[in-house]
Amino acid sequence: MADRPTLKPWIEAIHAYVPGKSKAADGRPLVKLSANENPLGCSPKVIETLAGGHEPNLYPDPDATQLREAIGALHGIDPARIVCGTGSGECLHGAVQAFAGPGDEVLFSLYSFSLYPLLAHKVGAEVVLAEDADYAPDVDNMLAAVTGRTRVVLLDNPNNPIGTFLPRAEVERLHAGLPKDVLLVVDQAYAEFLPEGEDDGGMDLAARHDNVLVTRTFAKAYGIAGERVGWATGAPHLIDALNRLRGAFNVTASGQRAALAALSDQDFVAKSRDANAAARARFVDQIAALGNHGLRALPSEANFVLVVFEGDLAATTALDAIAEAGYAVRHLPRQGLPQALRVTVGTPEQMDAIAAVLRDLCGVSA
Repeated sequence: MADRPTLKPWIEAIHAYVPGKSKAADGRPLVKLSANENPLGCSPKVIETLAGGHEPNLYPDPDATQLREAIGALHGIDPARIVCGTGSGECLHGAVQAFAGPGDEVLFSLYSFSLYPLLAHKVGAEVVLAEDADYAPDVDNMLAAVTGRTRVVLLDNPNNPIGTFLPRAEVERLHAGLPKDVLLVVDQAYAEFLPEGEDDGGMDLAARHDNVLVTRTFAKAYGIAGERVGWATGAPHLIDALNRLRGAFNVTASGQRAALAALSDQDFVAKSRDANAAARARFVDQIAALGNHGLRALPSEANFVLVVFEGDLAATTALDAIAEAGYAVRHLPRQGLPQALRVTVGTPEQMDAIAAVLRDLCGVSA
């Protein structure tokens, strides 16, 4: 008999989620370009709303009724087909927990959101990684990896940490190739950064099929990461499953109020999208100019750029130099990317500073 409670073996094998760094090894605070936060902050309407205060002794609306109605009005979705979570992470956890367990498989592309393995391991399911195509998710490879034990397929689109985007036709092809009893989760955490009018069709699939769930977050383009608000939409039985598993009173009163205010300011979202696109494009051009030195910026439709170091300059050397200059970016060896750095798109000045460090390391003058 054990002398203390023992963990389930699949829980003991979990490595806890590692957030982006904000301090140097010596404790110096760094400009945090490692967590994909919005450099513009959030809408002034959010600040005004939160400054108004609330009654912290009262529980929030357990069903986030007003927030679901506002999300539904913006996206043309029946609020009954929406569930809100403590970030989109809670919705993702619920989706995997509801439909996978020991003996089952959870499938996603080799380079995907670092939370995904934790989702599978938490329920004792096996992780299956589909081979990439130049780092990006590949529909043919994902479909080839499906087996009779596959229960959930996770697709982050745009992808994190790569930043690539699968267009509507490819997402539809992925869904069409899956057995009907396999849940496809389209994680659209970065969808608001897509060019206006661009859409992967996930919402349409979720509206028409019983095995598609779409998740979104207020942490990125809306800029309220600290309030931890996300949501999901899908068929009624999928929403029922997530409602059974989510925490009671999971979205705080301030989170609901902040998200409502954020939704009401779509001009801020557009401003965030446009500023991100401009700063990202300028940074990508600066990295392209260092191509002869082995640096490559992978295509990105998100608010970050993955820089791959394919020459003599090592990613770890660049990481240290960038930290010395006062910036934190994300090194991802645990995700199989020791040769890459993910750089959150900050202000133009911040991106120019990162590019200057890389030029210096390559011996290139401005």
